Amino acid sequence: MRTDGQVVGGQFGDVIVRQKAGTVLEIGDMLVSDEEGGSILISQVFSLQYGSQIQEGMRQMMSGVDMEQPELAGAGGAQFYEPGFVNYVLARTKPLARVAGDGSAVSNPKALPGFFNNLRLISKDDLGFLDGGGGDILVGHIRSGTKVIREAAVRLPAEDVFSHHVLIPATTGRGKSNLVKTMMWHVLGSGNRVGALVLDAHDEYYGRHETGLKDHPEARRNLAYYTPADPPPGAHRLTINLRQIMPEHFEGIVDLSAAQLDAIRLCRITYGEEWIARVMTEMLESLSMEGAEAGGGRSGISRSTLSVVRRKLRLMLGLTTDEEGNIISRHAVFDATTHGMGTVKTIVEQIGQGRVVVLDTSRLSNEAELLVGNIIATRLFEDYKVAKATGDLGRRPVAAVVIEEAPRVIGSDVLVSGNENIYATIAKEGRKFRVGLVAITQLSSVIPKAILANMNTKIILGNEMKQERDALIASASQDLSADDRNIASLDKGEAIITSIFVPFAMPIKIPEFKEMAREAIAGSGERRERVLPPGATGVKMF
Repeated sequence: MRTDGQVVGGQFGDVIVRQKAGTVLEIGDMLVSDEEGGSILISQVFSLQYGSQIQEGMRQMMSGVDMEQPELAGAGGAQFYEPGFVNYVLARTKPLARVAGDGSAVSNPKALPGFFNNLRLISKDDLGFLDGGGGDILVGHIRSGTKVIREAAVRLPAEDVFSHHVLIPATTGRGKSNLVKTMMWHVLGSGNRVGALVLDAHDEYYGRHETGLKDHPEARRNLAYYTPADPPPGAHRLTINLRQIMPEHFEGIVDLSAAQLDAIRLCRITYGEEWIARVMTEMLESLSMEGAEAGGGRSGISRSTLSVVRRKLRLMLGLTTDEEGNIISRHAVFDATTHGMGTVKTIVEQIGQGRVVVLDTSRLSNEAELLVGNIIATRLFEDYKVAKATGDLGRRPVAAVVIEEAPRVIGSDVLVSGNENIYATIAKEGRKFRVGLVAITQLSSVIPKAILANMNTKIILGNEMKQERDALIASASQDLSADDRNIASLDKGEAIITSIFVPFAMPIKIPEFKEMAREAIAGSGERRERVLPPGATGVKMF
């Protein structure tokens, strides 16, 4: 049997393995030790160092001769007898899992491997326990160092994973969007057991001009796409009526003072659904006086406060007025007439049917994008709370809300004021109502520990910032205390999954979305062609 290393010392959690000559071990490599009783122990390399039978002072002297006086060292430089025996590499490893001989059980290791046990690099034959896991969401294939084992796919259970929240942290360019598209692709084929609201700040998930979610074989039934301008065939125009906006939708999203929040609440009480239109079009003196004269103990609103509120609404919602005083939305999302009254209701119903709803928010400002998501997510969350109260929740699909740059809504600086938004509420309470949050971020360290602890699945991509790695390691579902270098060395598309739904922290390689989609489309076309009746002709899939 192949041998790539041998146990030579260490302690539990830090076993030292001598690398066999001719083998190259890497950070993240998984090694297997065959144990008594037929079980195997899987370990992972987290550090590498040199070892030598020659004392350090002698090595330094030999190096000096080799570099400074090469004529003394000879034409080939310094030479050693049995170089693989004299100089070698030592790998420090940590135990990951103990697998029963028949692959039926995976448990946490509680004993050291045998002294001088031979170890070998992991192979697909050692990963049989991944087969038949019942997961719906393919996130990647097992990776040992840089070596990908294509036959060992890692799939996660859709309902459990999304209802318990997902965190996707990484620095720019490490493949976060590719991972989200891959996950949503498999959500579309999960049998309507998961619905999702995807706030697409870059209009990249649907795939208007390239391969995207629209190309999924089930897209016609299970995908809905909303965009504010020029919707393609089969898509919807994203229009939300101003009457659907409530003062609480601004809390935790827009930087408003206590006086400004009180002002918009009073405007809503006084003018009902027309409150934004009145603030935008009425004379400020009239509004401030009417608030004071309305009676009932309400105090008036100062003209300066109303002026600031109007300015912030104008900037955030992209509103302006024409010569006739009609309100116009510059990005065509918010409407002051009769359009868009049923948009929010329709989107919530689609998610409740297990569909993926992608909102193109690329034309919106940062605050407007979050406001749109807040309006829909609030309605969705309330709908699911009602379903639980009526006993209907078990028949609903899990609902996931996908938000990029998550610290905008669940960062410590946002939540410090005490005005929580719907995203933070979902992160803390959503699991009880089958509503989950998929948070994508570059800065995990600014998210409160209480929320990080609730994100029970973390798919960690590469991150060079130590502060961010420390935050992830401290909140991981498995012990990653030895993985600091491992996380820092992750290349694009490489990740570590730590979750309560996997037996150990799994290193994976995420598939390239376009290639995966093309293979799936080709396979779907072949299947459809095979089932055509005799004499029939093929039809376009999309």
